[in-house]
Amino acid sequence: MADRVTVIGWDGSPLTAAARSALSAATLVAGAAHHLALPEVPPTAERIRLGSLGLAARRIAGHRGSAVVFADGDPGFFGVVRTLRAPEHGLEVEVVPAVSSVAAAFARAGMPWDDAQVVVAHPRTLRRAVNVCRAHGKVAVLTSPGAGPAELALLLGPVHRTFVICEELGTDREQVTVVTSDKAADHAWRNPNVVIVIGGQTVSADPAWILGHNPARTAERGWVRPEDGTGEGESATLRAAQLARLGPRTGDLVWDIGSGSGAFAVEAAAFGAAVIAVDADPRACERTAAAARTRGVQLQVLAGRAPHVLEDLPEPDVVRVGGGGADVVAAVAERRPERIVTHASTRDEAEALGRALAEGGYAVECALLQSVGLDPLTWNEQDRTVVFLLAARRPVNHRA
Repeated sequence: MADRVTVIGWDGSPLTAAARSALSAATLVAGAAHHLALPEVPPTAERIRLGSLGLAARRIAGHRGSAVVFADGDPGFFGVVRTLRAPEHGLEVEVVPAVSSVAAAFARAGMPWDDAQVVVAHPRTLRRAVNVCRAHGKVAVLTSPGAGPAELALLLGPVHRTFVICEELGTDREQVTVVTSDKAADHAWRNPNVVIVIGGQTVSADPAWILGHNPARTAERGWVRPEDGTGEGESATLRAAQLARLGPRTGDLVWDIGSGSGAFAVEAAAFGAAVIAVDADPRACERTAAAARTRGVQLQVLAGRAPHVLEDLPEPDVVRVGGGGADVVAAVAERRPERIVTHASTRDEAEALGRALAEGGYAVECALLQSVGLDPLTWNEQDRTVVFLLAARRPVNHRA
């Protein structure tokens, strides 16, 4: 095992005395090409070009001597420290921090970032990073080859955002470019880069007390808002049950088909998920957009009739089907979301929906929900709703 491992953060500033001291004693130095080219790297030290962090950590663990690992920005912020400290490597590290690339990017843009979401985009996590950009008004994306500004823009599609692209921060090739997302796909961007994605709902100007917090999303307690006469299939009780079974979360894409008043779509967005609300009625689309503005969340509203309008939509994680019958449910099942919820007012309709879900390879449960509203002064019945709730879960070993 290495006698000593020091991780040095690098942001383009001159190395600190602590960093120079650790580097002068190093017998092994790992980092990117621009790190290994620094004049302070001892000429006799073994050099490792960082590619796979796991492989590098194993080589460092087997090294006898003092090792130094360079990392861009703050190595403890989505950086190499987590890999090096993993139990399988058994490494104890000392860290010399630097300004994180996210902080540097927002500094170059002259913007605060305590209200920003921060995500890492690799090819395997790119879709979830894009969903965060759909759902939030200010996002910093730490990119990687194959999951950069162009790929972000392509997956955002018609969702308009402004990109602040910061290339090679801290180097003499540093460049900051502001473009709209539809233009970012047409350019080859240099690595490494950080993308600040801005757009949608105006971010609150109030001081934040927790990183990434948007006070407008949580100003009112509760999963669902009280009854407001929105009509059949949109009762607060049903919406709460649907949200509980779908479990929308940050990084997810939710389809709300037959959005109606927009109550469910807005509540799903308040959990941090990206939402596409679909309805054949343009007036319903207007109500959904208005509800999103009132709640301070952002979502995409699409006028069209399912199932045809669903063909060009990005892949969903969870789906609520508010109407359209078995044909729509079957079309949704073909897209293989993790979970689907729908409802029916009669047993025959519930059986048809359940059959379509089961034939699509889903495990289905059905519950009869009955809600009776009472006047707490007289305890007289005010309203009564009865509905069949169907919840479908894709088996974990069944992937299309």
